[in-house]
Amino acid sequence: MKKVLYMLIGAVVLSVSACGGKKSNGEDGTLTVFQDSTDAKGNQRMQASKAEQKFMYKGKEYVSFVSRTPDESLPLVKNESGEKFVDNSISLRLTRGSEMVFSKTFTKNDFASLVGSDFLSKSILEGIVYNKTTSQGIIYAASVCYPQSDLFIPIAITISADGKMAMAKDELLEEIYETDSI
Repeated sequence: MKKVLYMLIGAVVLSVSACGGKKSNGEDGTLTVFQDSTDAKGNQRMQASKAEQKFMYKGKEYVSFVSRTPDESLPLVKNESGEKFVDNSISLRLTRGSEMVFSKTFTKNDFASLVGSDFLSKSILEGIVYNKTTSQGIIYAASVCYPQSDLFIPIAITISADGKMAMAKDELLEEIYETDSI
C-alpha cells in the first residue's frame, strides 16, 4: 500500500513540475521538448524543435526530418486577452537513401483551404509530426491551433512515394463520437 502511495505522490509531483512545458517520448526513442517563452516585447513563442525519424515504406528506408521555428517574419497573432504570439514555420524534409523525396516549409497559410479564415486569423501553426504509412503514402499530422488552448484543427498531410502531396482536414474525436452515436 505504501508503495502505491509513493508512486501516486511521485506522479503528482512529476505532472505538476511538467506544467511549464511538454515532453514527449516517441516509441522510437526520440525526445521532443516544448517550452514556451516570452521576449522583451511580451511576444510569446513556442520553442524551436527538431525531430528525425527513420521508417520503412514499400521495402525502402525513409528518413523524415521536421523542424519548427518561431518565425518573426510572419504576422503576430493576438488572443482575446491581448497576448501576442509569434507564429511558426515548419520545414518537412523526406529522403529515401540519398534521394530527396519531398521538401517544403509550411506556414498556417498553406492550410487556408482547409481552415476557415476567421479561425486562421487567430491561430498559429503548432506542429507537424510523422503519423504512419498507408497504401496511399506517408501520413503526417499537422495542427493549426489557437495559441495555448485546446482549440485546433487537425490536418492530414499525405506524401506519396514519388513526392506528391495531398492534404485533408482530419476528423476530430468529437465528430467521430457524434457520428457513432447517431
